[in-house]
Amino acid sequence: MTEWAFWGCLPFLAAAFVTDILSMRIPNRITVSTMIAGLLVQGIMNGWQGLLFAGGGAAAGFILLLIMYMIGAVGAGDVKLFAGIGAWTGILFTLQVLMYSVFFGALIGWIIVLRRKETGSRLRKIFSRVTGFMLLQSPGILKGNRSEMLRFPFMLAVIPGSVCAYLYF
Repeated sequence: MTEWAFWGCLPFLAAAFVTDILSMRIPNRITVSTMIAGLLVQGIMNGWQGLLFAGGGAAAGFILLLIMYMIGAVGAGDVKLFAGIGAWTGILFTLQVLMYSVFFGALIGWIIVLRRKETGSRLRKIFSRVTGFMLLQSPGILKGNRSEMLRFPFMLAVIPGSVCAYLYF
């Protein structure tokens, strides 16, 4: 990834951040334009090699976030946005953004849980699900009810995750 790719992606991340904070949604006009712009810019700047770089990054971001979406960890807008991040920055940088974002997301989640004083009940539910999964070997046990899920805008974690990935890449 080159430095210009990060800076080119940043306005799209800022727009996604604002809409996610205000409405807990990232609209398609942001996610799709992020991906198309990343593919176009990489193709123009680096030719076919740039398109392969962008396509691989988009696929990696999409597939990994799709898995997280299927277990209920993120929304559909986050999935498409990570495809766009991948189109701009490639596979390795996208993986780093994801790793840092998950870390920051876990940190934010635990801060919320501690402030709500739900630590004991949340830990019991986690222990119960993991134990059930290990005994019954059924992945469906790990997925909680929609009402039990802790919800917050994932962009609160993606922005610092992106900055950390940029600083340490």
